[in-house]
Amino acid sequence: MDLSILGIPMDLGAGRRGVDMGPSALRNAHLARTLRGLGHTVTDLGDVEVPLPETVDKHAGSGLVFLETILAACRSAAEQVAALPEDTFPVTLGGDHSVSMGTVTGNALRGGSPRRTGLIWVDAHTDYNTPQSSPSGNIHGMPVAHLTGRGDPQLAGLGGGWHLRPEDIVMIGIRSVDAKERELLREAGVKAYTMKDVDQLGITRITAETLERLAGTERLHVSFDADALDPSVAPGVGTPVPGGLTYREGHLLMELLAESGRVTSLDIVEVNPVLDTRNQTAEVMVGMAASLLGQRIL
Repeated sequence: MDLSILGIPMDLGAGRRGVDMGPSALRNAHLARTLRGLGHTVTDLGDVEVPLPETVDKHAGSGLVFLETILAACRSAAEQVAALPEDTFPVTLGGDHSVSMGTVTGNALRGGSPRRTGLIWVDAHTDYNTPQSSPSGNIHGMPVAHLTGRGDPQLAGLGGGWHLRPEDIVMIGIRSVDAKERELLREAGVKAYTMKDVDQLGITRITAETLERLAGTERLHVSFDADALDPSVAPGVGTPVPGGLTYREGHLLMELLAESGRVTSLDIVEVNPVLDTRNQTAEVMVGMAASLLGQRIL
């Protein structure tokens, strides 16, 4: 398979600094070499250009922090991903999770016309706040809402009229949701498997139900936030929440998705080497990517 790696080194959407170094940490954890070892052809496209926070006006635009800069970076990511050949598998590296507004949009538009796209959101957080509901105002807590057309018109308009259908979104590993965000999720009808569901149902059943729910989609994008994993497994994240997916649950989810043969693109986001221990989190996430892309025990 032809894989293309694109970094979006942005930490403008988060409250803590350091995830802008996530793409470098993942590359230093031998992402490309690992994927080539699985028999793939790997091209590293470098990084989307993102200015340092200290060099831009954080309040330019509608009042959301770093709105204009985040919008420009997501638009650039969307354009670069959308320009890739249809038979290419994009692996996009964050940065904070706001980058997915660009990556998911670009993958849906790849090939010249919008395709119905399913989103598997592996995360401790649902990231379904809008500017009106968010208690922090940080855009990395809002990308899924904007992908479905809610929130700031500019961020919600990245797809030029294309939006994700809420019924084409499945969230896995959820354990931290704001009160108003919970109401928005219920209203929209987004399917979310909390850690309680993981404990009760198990990853195998959840994956099967997820693939069945998204059976009508033409493309399937996995957006994997490192904080979906328990902090004991992935300590290098900005918003750690205890009680997350175990190492084996994460790998099993990726292995089962790989067996389906339906995943067409991947995000790895929120790796923060400043808060990590000897690049442990980046190495773990490279392993997760490898499991999604064909690595097997036997």
